[in-house]
Amino acid sequence: MKKIPMVKIEYNKTFLIQINKDLGVRNNALPILKNKEAALRMETKRIRNRIEEINSRLKQMIEGVAYMQRLCCELPPLVKLEKIEFTRKKVASVNVQVVDKVIFRTESFSVFAYPAWFLQGMEIIKQAMQIKIELMNEERILAAVEYARRKTTQKVNLYEKVQIPFFEEAIRRIKRFLEDEENLSKSSQKVIKNRMEFAA
Repeated sequence: MKKIPMVKIEYNKTFLIQINKDLGVRNNALPILKNKEAALRMETKRIRNRIEEINSRLKQMIEGVAYMQRLCCELPPLVKLEKIEFTRKKVASVNVQVVDKVIFRTESFSVFAYPAWFLQGMEIIKQAMQIKIELMNEERILAAVEYARRKTTQKVNLYEKVQIPFFEEAIRRIKRFLEDEENLSKSSQKVIKNRMEFAA
């Protein structure tokens, strides 16, 4: 892409053709970029709502098991995160990774060595970890979509406020210059013709 401040206007037909072509490319791309920007804005809003909902679920879960927290801290960590599997997906034309599966590893232990509520506590820990992983992934997706939106907005502004007006003004100037040059050439030819007629 041309950096506009560096473009020097050349007052000839070749440059006029090139600049007309550049203007056409930008005029055609602008509506597409605006649609993309709108889609990215909507997607950003949707992801923010999803993050709020996940945060709310996590908060409710933590509040629901507040009575167990002190007890859980006293027990050894038997639940470990083994791996997270992701799938690639396009979100408003942005490539992102979405959590597909979270795999936990549970250390072997004797059920009789721990209180009756311990199995339920382990499941709650798994659920809380799963929700936290979802939340972190959504935040990563949001960052990627917001970055794409900012870049698209910059491009829309560059086309709309800088490049298109520059090209339109350059086209006007070149056309005016070429018309003046043509008129001057015609006038010169008339003067030469008149002189030749006068001399004869």
